[in-house]
Amino acid sequence: MRIWRNKNSPMNRRQFLKRALWGGAATALVGTYPFFIERYIVGVNKYTIPVPNLPHEFDGLRVIHLTDLHYGPLMPLAILVEVIQKTNELEKDIVVCTGDYVRGAAAARNIEAIWSLMASLRAPGGVYTVLGNHDHWASTEQSLHWLNKSGHINLRHKALPLSRNGTTLWLGGAGDLWEDHMSLDQVLKDVPDDACRIVLAHNPDTADTDYTTRVDLMISGHTHGGQVKIPFIGTPFLPVKNKAYLSGFIRSRKTNVFISRGIGWAALPVRFNCFPEIALLNIVRSEEQAGSPI
Repeated sequence: MRIWRNKNSPMNRRQFLKRALWGGAATALVGTYPFFIERYIVGVNKYTIPVPNLPHEFDGLRVIHLTDLHYGPLMPLAILVEVIQKTNELEKDIVVCTGDYVRGAAAARNIEAIWSLMASLRAPGGVYTVLGNHDHWASTEQSLHWLNKSGHINLRHKALPLSRNGTTLWLGGAGDLWEDHMSLDQVLKDVPDDACRIVLAHNPDTADTDYTTRVDLMISGHTHGGQVKIPFIGTPFLPVKNKAYLSGFIRSRKTNVFISRGIGWAALPVRFNCFPEIALLNIVRSEEQAGSPI
């Protein structure tokens, strides 16, 4: 006599439970991934950035861009130690840092801790730095104190020459657009008319402000790349007026802008399809105009 297996037999129930458990685990992984996994996976991403008016001597300038470290709640200092160590290991000419080294109204000890770490940054041509809105929200006075104490080259509201083989490239630093803005006309007033100008500005909306001076490249952060990029939908939240300013190289109305996805988080401690990055920029000559409408 043939015995048929009942579909409701214990074996099938065990299979069902096993599949349910695996399904639950997969759902939990998907649900927790943006909170506990992706936002701690920091990559080194290489970009080739064309810059008009760049002198031949600076063709191939290697620039490491760090931004939005956001040390504070749910951003362990150990992660940032690894970021700084990796940055120091990479081959480069200069390092540029564009703000938001702490998050929110940070305690004084957080400002001291992150700047003590950032003071270990090294580059043959120097480390050039400006502040972001979170640095001002935490404490403008303390942030400027540690910036000046760190050994970095403070570019806030000024422009300084970078020389190579007798030729000069000018690096300028904007104040934060929300908390410390100064017109780029004023920032770059002492730069020769024919000089190449690269400006560090925490917020990329600075590129659309009221100025008439030429800017050949702006390097910014602030957006975190949106932190979340949903396939076929896009980025639900972007803290800039110009929604074209997401991440990467963008030709704007007045200038070209590079925006890094940065390291930390701001509004929510999540990243999805938007890994944090150390950006390694290969600066090359371009015969094109600096900007075009977007």
